[in-house]
Amino acid sequence: MVFKRSLYKSPAQLRLMVAPGLATAASLDAVQSAVAAGMSTLELDTIAEQAILAAGGSSNFKLEQGYHHTICSSVNDEVVHGIPGGRILQPGDIVSIDSGAILDGWNGDAARSFVLPDPTRPEVVAERQKLSDVTEQSLWQGIARLASANHLNEVGEAIEDYILSQGEYGILTDYIGHGIGRRMHEEPPVFNYRVRAKGPEVKPGLVVAIEPMVVLGGPDTYVKDDGWTVATEDGKAAAHWEHSIAVHKDGIWVLTATDGGAAGLAPFGITPTPIA
Repeated sequence: MVFKRSLYKSPAQLRLMVAPGLATAASLDAVQSAVAAGMSTLELDTIAEQAILAAGGSSNFKLEQGYHHTICSSVNDEVVHGIPGGRILQPGDIVSIDSGAILDGWNGDAARSFVLPDPTRPEVVAERQKLSDVTEQSLWQGIARLASANHLNEVGEAIEDYILSQGEYGILTDYIGHGIGRRMHEEPPVFNYRVRAKGPEVKPGLVVAIEPMVVLGGPDTYVKDDGWTVATEDGKAAAHWEHSIAVHKDGIWVLTATDGGAAGLAPFGITPTPIA
């Protein structure tokens, strides 16, 4: 497959993607500081929006036709695209928050999962926390592979290998990562598992959102009656982690991490380099 030259951003365009990435990170930092049992998912939506506005951006999720919120909030068996509303978070819930910002016409996109404490069900909390940890670490495995890959689909190999090494987890195949730039969802597709095609060449200018979605049971899902929320068929819990990453002439930079990915990449001996 031949990929368009426009797949790769110029150095100037990469620099413009730093601010929306930081605004996206700020929204998730704000949610992480606030999320607790007893809160509604709509309250978290307001917190995320305020953080994005304070950073000078606006929600890019609201630009999706028919979607009217800043975040997606997916709880327990919900994997992605959950709509914020009056649902009150309960002790022991696992909630995945996906957020994105647009600033000066450029986009950021990231997600994190949080497990709420529940001293009455320690085994449930431990199982869900491990699910979240495995998903997060698989994301960093993919980002680390991106730093040395020749072709993009090596990322999916690294993600799948790590997840399968950690236990019997399901990897969603119907929902994958993507390129990002002027639009939140661009080419190329970013798989979280092995595929036969190599994918585009990894070289300066490539910007992708890597987002593994992992479940405790099988990978089969359905869309709820709201037309958005994706949930597991077997009702088992799910986790979702995501970062937007730029490849540039001096290395890689995680646009949606305030440290550029330094902490997450340190165990791999990789030091991310700011975009000059």
